[in-house]
Amino acid sequence: MENQGVISLGEAFVDYISTDRNNTKFWQLLGGATVNLAVGTSRLGLPTYYLCKLGTDSNGQFVEQELNMEGVNLDFSVRTDTKRMCGVYVHLTEDGERNFHSYVNQTPDEVLAEEELEREIFEKTRIFYFGSGTLFQQKSKKTTEAALKYAKETSNLIAFDANLRLKRWESEHHCRETVVSFLKQATIVKLAEDELNFLMETNSLEAGLEKILKWNIPYLLITMGGKGAYGVMQGDKVFSPAPKVDTIDTTGAGDAFMAGLLYCFHEKGMPRGTTRLTEYLQFANRVGAQATTGLGSLTSRIDLTELKKHF
Repeated sequence: MENQGVISLGEAFVDYISTDRNNTKFWQLLGGATVNLAVGTSRLGLPTYYLCKLGTDSNGQFVEQELNMEGVNLDFSVRTDTKRMCGVYVHLTEDGERNFHSYVNQTPDEVLAEEELEREIFEKTRIFYFGSGTLFQQKSKKTTEAALKYAKETSNLIAFDANLRLKRWESEHHCRETVVSFLKQATIVKLAEDELNFLMETNSLEAGLEKILKWNIPYLLITMGGKGAYGVMQGDKVFSPAPKVDTIDTTGAGDAFMAGLLYCFHEKGMPRGTTRLTEYLQFANRVGAQATTGLGSLTSRIDLTELKKHF
């Protein structure tokens, strides 16, 4: 039987999303880029496994209950009484754009350890996904390296989404050097336009692409918010505009885009030409746009039947 499913490795968060433009009241929601991805692929019908360390306090129970309700498999995650779930305070601007205001982590060393990974799960799945959130801390970086090794040994597609949060890193240089070393190992790489410019130390999309294309990343995706996204394969570049929707909150839109993209790769395989890659971008853009129509990253329900009509 052909391998099925997606592994998402990361750190679960509790997002505190402002409910008013004055940023005085907050709504508690499940969050974190790798969590958003896991929920997105699960909602799209893919078997999805989340790998992390969970706490057993009220916030830990909240995270676990929410993921269980979304159908995300936690059998290979680890639980401990000493873990305190990370928190992120997200402020909103007048036009609904997100602003990551602060990051709170009371137990930074309580992360999934290398020896707590189980190779068995990689033997079942088709795609391994991770981001930079497990790279700025040494212990979780080693876990990520071990997971990458398992993914390569079991022929998983490797997908990387930068999701840079510079406040977590000791310096811009350390962030850039570390992230670049990992994205070179991926088959599918997604970067926002500003992340491309930061990593390549450029100030334009054209200059950033000129530098990064020398690394021959098989599938490179550059998202540009409400404008749409570029896809690059074998030096060929295509652009797909984003559909127009009534945007309320853009939190998690990029993660939803990535979930839609991985759904395409999982179900249809690697695109062999720009026409198919454009179709993948169009679908991913629709999923990403849908995520902006509610407050928070996971409150907008994906209408799977309607979206598949466009794929």
